[in-house]
Amino acid sequence: MKIAPGTFFITTLGCAKNQVDSSSIESLLTRQGSIPVNTASSAEYIIVNTCGFIHDARTESIHVLRKLARQKKRGQKLIAAGCLSQRYQEALLTQVPGIDGMIGTRDLSDILPLLTHLRQAPDQTALPAIPDHARIRFLSGLPGYAVQGPSSYLKIADGCRRSCAFCAIPGIKGALVSRPKEDVLADALALQAMGVREINLIAQDVTDYGQDLGIQDGLSDLLEELLPSIPDVPWVRLLYTFPGYVSERLIDLMASSEQLLPYLDIPLQHADPEVLRAMRRPTDVDWVRKTIADMRIRIPELVIRTTFIVGFPNETQERFNTLLDFVREMQFDHVGVFTYSPEAGTPAEALGDPITQSVKEARREELMTLQAGISLRKNQIFKDKVLNMLVEGTDMEHNILVGRSYRDAPEVDGLVIAEGKAEPGEMLPVRIKTALQHDLFGEVLPPAAR
Repeated sequence: MKIAPGTFFITTLGCAKNQVDSSSIESLLTRQGSIPVNTASSAEYIIVNTCGFIHDARTESIHVLRKLARQKKRGQKLIAAGCLSQRYQEALLTQVPGIDGMIGTRDLSDILPLLTHLRQAPDQTALPAIPDHARIRFLSGLPGYAVQGPSSYLKIADGCRRSCAFCAIPGIKGALVSRPKEDVLADALALQAMGVREINLIAQDVTDYGQDLGIQDGLSDLLEELLPSIPDVPWVRLLYTFPGYVSERLIDLMASSEQLLPYLDIPLQHADPEVLRAMRRPTDVDWVRKTIADMRIRIPELVIRTTFIVGFPNETQERFNTLLDFVREMQFDHVGVFTYSPEAGTPAEALGDPITQSVKEARREELMTLQAGISLRKNQIFKDKVLNMLVEGTDMEHNILVGRSYRDAPEVDGLVIAEGKAEPGEMLPVRIKTALQHDLFGEVLPPAAR
């Protein structure tokens, strides 16, 4: 296949924030005349937006880069972007010698001078270094969103000012930088104009929005202006909140707004105070108990997702049992569990890695098995009840619809599979007939019954 000059292909690995960054890179390139194509084999520039957050993500990124480097044709250029190149530039060049250029996470517009350099010096072997930006730079007028069918991610901030002992994000992304409110609002209006039905607000910590600008409870300020400005977007969801920063105003908004979904994603990481202290995380577990109990009273439909890390260096069996007891007590709707792996350059690196991988995996399996029973019981409550479903996919031949209820965030939670006819983007009431651990099955109510 002939390679057309000025064409590019982007493959995205990792989290939703990377999807937004890839969308921004695409906008930058198309504005200056480059043409996106659907396959790496037909592109002049192959861009891999990598993830370097944890070991498994790094392994996947390196695997994809090596595969594309092997498949490169004459005249093609391979560019590594994102977290892995920001964090491990020199090591990555050694592990993947076919890389022709790199950009990091701090300023996506670095892609433009890089491509200019590659065009002007196509045979040069010395790669330009990634510019040393201290902070993330958001370009005014550049969209900060990614669209997936009827759903979307909208980035309101990036970077992090926290000092969690296990986390490499501050070193990769830098300190918290909030996007200007007017840019977020403009993006939301653009998404509404596209007919998007769900906006997922994302950041490393959405509850920290505005802190770098001296604004307290900036997320609530933003939502109070954003929600009434997009009346045609029925679902707005918050992803990645921080313990202790879910304010009373935010709870009031969630309780009173039909748009702001009663869905709280609050990564807690552990429940034993000593483990949390070593993690440099908030240790007030009673705040979590009280806040969630209050929210469940004020917001009866509330769904709570959280994540935990097992196998942290000071996690004894007794401390792990504390976590198990906490999960039994709290009855979360969705739980993700990761095994600890030491990250170079983080404070926890000095603690070593004394817990064997087999013990970590066993603890993860035990916790996930416990949560599986909780999730199943939670879902079975909805048998014979009606939930609204956002249709994301259809099998017209068999009259099968696939989508989600408000209870499920895209990509990480469950699905609703229903019998019926509809188009992607429609919201329809579904009577639930069968409930499994993650997914719900039902049938769309006939028009007369709605």
